[in-house]
Amino acid sequence: MDILSKRLRERAEQLGISNAEAARRVGLDERRYAHYVGGRREPDLATLLRIASSLGTTPNWLLGVTEPADAVAETSELLERFENAANGMTLEELQLCIIQAEAIVAVKTRR
Repeated sequence: MDILSKRLRERAEQLGISNAEAARRVGLDERRYAHYVGGRREPDLATLLRIASSLGTTPNWLLGVTEPADAVAETSELLERFENAANGMTLEELQLCIIQAEAIVAVKTRR
């Protein structure tokens, strides 16, 4: 299921309003808004901003972006460091590294 359509339905429920009322608040035709709620279409950026503002939320929340920008930047930096280190490894060393990473994820998912 598309995260945007799920979040649009969730937000309307939180506000206790119908999709028709949400469309009215945003200033969109009900049919057009229904396409977004149904996951058949995605709004352009300006429309997404208008929807978020009208429904009292943020575009990031509607799109499922929940990590702070700093965490995203830190993750990107760490992945870049990992890639640089991996480029200097033999195939066997890289395979061992992947096995270790998969083991870490497996332990986390069992908790």
